[in-house]
Amino acid sequence: MNTRIACVFLVLILLFQFASADQKGKLPLTTASEKARNHYLQGLNLADTLRIQESAQHFRNAIKEDPQFAIAHLNLSFTEPNTEDFFKDLNQALKFADQASEGERLWILATDAAVKGFPNQQGEYLEKLVAKYPDDERAHHLLGTYYFGLQKYEKAIGEFEKAISINPGFSNSYNMLGYSQRFVEQFDKSEKAFVKYIELIPNDPNPYDSYAELLMRIGRYDESIDNYRKALKIDSHFVNSYTGIATNLNFKGKHASARKELDKLYAIARNDGERRLALFGMTISYLDEGNWKKALEEQEKMLALARKMEDPTNITGDLNTIGTILMENGHAKEAQAKFDEAAKITADSDLSPEVKNVAQQTYKFLSAWASLKLDDVKKARAFADEFGKLAESENNQFRIWQSHQLAGMIAMHEKNYDVAIRELEQANLQDPFNNFRLGLAYQDKGDAANAKKYFERAAGNNGLNNLNLAFIRGKAKQYAKEG
Repeated sequence: MNTRIACVFLVLILLFQFASADQKGKLPLTTASEKARNHYLQGLNLADTLRIQESAQHFRNAIKEDPQFAIAHLNLSFTEPNTEDFFKDLNQALKFADQASEGERLWILATDAAVKGFPNQQGEYLEKLVAKYPDDERAHHLLGTYYFGLQKYEKAIGEFEKAISINPGFSNSYNMLGYSQRFVEQFDKSEKAFVKYIELIPNDPNPYDSYAELLMRIGRYDESIDNYRKALKIDSHFVNSYTGIATNLNFKGKHASARKELDKLYAIARNDGERRLALFGMTISYLDEGNWKKALEEQEKMLALARKMEDPTNITGDLNTIGTILMENGHAKEAQAKFDEAAKITADSDLSPEVKNVAQQTYKFLSAWASLKLDDVKKARAFADEFGKLAESENNQFRIWQSHQLAGMIAMHEKNYDVAIRELEQANLQDPFNNFRLGLAYQDKGDAANAKKYFERAAGNNGLNNLNLAFIRGKAKQYAKEG
C-alpha cells in the first residue's frame, strides 16, 4: 500500500472511531483529533450558557487541532462580533460539510439557509435532523429554536419538552422552554422553567439573566434587577445583564440611571461588538425618554464603529435604524436618503447574492413606510405590492407579516379602518408597534374598548432593548390612560 493511501485510510478509521464513539442515536462529531473534540465540547458547554467569549477560544483551539472540523467552524461563527468573520467561519463550515456526519452537515446547511433568508429550507433541514437523530436532545432543541423564531410557540414548547425528556439535565432547553411559555403568557409555567434552569446550573450567569427577563416582562422590575445583578456577580462581563438592568430602569422612568449602567458596559467591553451593544442601549434609552436627537447621536457612534470595522451588514443596519428614527420624528425625506445609502452600500459589497436580496427587500419595506410618511400613497403602494408579491412567492413568514403590516398602514392612512384592522391582525403581533397601530385604528373607528386593550398591550410588552417599543411606549401608556 503506498504512503498516500495508507494515510487516507488511517484518517478514515480515526473519523469513524470518533463518530461512532458518541452515544447511539446522538448527533456524531467528525474529527480526527481527540484534542479537537475535547476543545469543541468545552466550547459547546460554554456557548450553551451564553458565555460566548470564553467559548470562542475553545472553538479556535479545536480548529487549530483539526482545521477541517466543520461543526467547530460553525460554532465559532456564532461567537463572532462582526458579520465579516461570521461569514468567513460559516463558509469554512460549508467547505468541509461534506466530510462531516449527516447530522453536522444538516445543522450547517440549516444555518446557511437561515442567513440567506430561506426559513422554509432551514426548517426542512432541521426536521430531517430530528428524523435522523430522534434521540438527540440538541437536534430537538435546534428545531424548537427554529419554531420559536417563527413564533410557533406551541410547537417550540413541544420540541423543548422532548429534549428535556431525553436529557433532564439539558439546561439550555429549560431556558428556551421558559421563553416560549412567556410569549404565550403562561407566566407561572415560565417561572418554573427558569427556576429549574437556575437549579441545574446555579453557578452560571445566564439562568439568572433569563429569569430576570421574565420578571421584567411581568413588571417585577426590582426583582428583575436583583437577578441581573446576581448574573453579574458570577460574571462581571456578562454583557446582556447590563442591558437588562438598563431596560428595567427605563421602564421605571430612571433613564439617567439606565445610561450609567450602559456606561459601565462600554467601559468593560472587550470588543467593538460589545461596545455597539452599549451604544444601542443608549439609543433605546434616549428614545424611550423622548429625546430622539440624542438617540441619533448614539446611533451615529454605532455607525462610526461599523465603518471602522468595515462591516457592510452593520453599516447598512445602522443607516436603516438612523433612517427609521428620522422617519418617526417627521423627517421622512432625510430618512429615505439614509435608506438609499444603505441599499447602495450592500449592493456594492462582497456579500452573497442571497444576503443582498434580503437587504433589497428591507429597502422596499422601509421605502414604502417612508413614502407613506411623505403622503405619497401611490409610491407606497407600489413598493408594498412588490414587497408582498416577493414575500408570497418565497413563502417567507417574516416578510408576509411585514406585507400585512404595510397594507394595514396604507389602509390607516386612507382612513379605511376595517381593512387596517384586518391587515394588522395578520402582522407580527409580538411587535408592540403593531399593537399600537391596532389601538390607533380602533380609536379612530370609535371603538374605545378595543383601542384601550391594544394600547395597554403595546405599552406592557416589556421587551429587552426593543427599538419599536421605545418609539411608542410613552404614547401608548398615555392613550391607554386617556381611554
